[in-house]
Amino acid sequence: MNGHRYVVIFALAFSLVLGGCAFVTIPLISQPQPLEEQVIEGDGAEKILILTVSGIISDDGNSDPSFLREPSIVEEITEALKKARQDTAVKGLVLRINSPGGSVTASDILYHELNTFRKATGSKIIACLTDLGASGGYYIATATDEIIAHPTTITGSISVIAVKFDIKGLLDLVGIKEETVKSGRLKDIWSPFRPSTDEERQIMQGVIDSFHQRFVNVIAAGRPQLTREEIERLADGRIFTADQALETKLIDRVGYMDDAIDRLKLLLGIASPKIITYSRPGTYRGTIYSEASHGLSGQIKVISHEGGTLRMPPRVQVMYLWMP
Repeated sequence: MNGHRYVVIFALAFSLVLGGCAFVTIPLISQPQPLEEQVIEGDGAEKILILTVSGIISDDGNSDPSFLREPSIVEEITEALKKARQDTAVKGLVLRINSPGGSVTASDILYHELNTFRKATGSKIIACLTDLGASGGYYIATATDEIIAHPTTITGSISVIAVKFDIKGLLDLVGIKEETVKSGRLKDIWSPFRPSTDEERQIMQGVIDSFHQRFVNVIAAGRPQLTREEIERLADGRIFTADQALETKLIDRVGYMDDAIDRLKLLLGIASPKIITYSRPGTYRGTIYSEASHGLSGQIKVISHEGGTLRMPPRVQVMYLWMP
């Protein structure tokens, strides 16, 4: 198991001298420990920090059967940026992104936190897209000074999506009826228990269009080399290879993580920095390509079958997400 997980031992000792029982109580849940600096390479006084956004961008923490709650991507990155702000030796940041996107709000929070960090510290940030830097993954990349994509990266998907299942037919098939009591005519808009009306679809389309314009505004602010007309043309949900993204000016160059580090060194004017990352006690990240080991690859459960019970999503989610 991961290093930060602890083996829970229940001890029961019988005391013959006292003629009674003594119980030892051991905590069942181990809380995440604060992030600690880990040196990947180099020994210079000035530092370049590598942070990773991997998987679905969400503000939901992950849990597993051992009842250990792990911080969400939003919590993890926000904590890391706070720690970096307190270290004046941190001069720049490489943000490695491998994500198809995620929720609108979680993506926007990370975008805001990165912009706040840049303004507060004057640091340079370079985004390095690996497998995926799509939708919300690209959204947060626009908060950086430059965007580099691996030759095999898929990016783009500049759009918004909201999905629901209409399960009325299924419920009718098994003889289950849904009842809703509401005080407003549109209170149960986007309910999965009935088809949406034309009016409800128009309302949802208005919400989606509003978030779409925010996405376009974010790109316009972060990619001044693109005109508004060019962004609108690219923001139809299509995906791009790295070469296509470079041609359309969605990214600045094609390269690898070491190219991103070298580019950041050049921008900062630092020849031999210390390359660091942050990790939880008990974890290990030995190279610039190491993933965080605590499970940042969040998942969105669309529908699952567990123990014979049909489980649906707990809430409507409007997403900056590539969902093929």
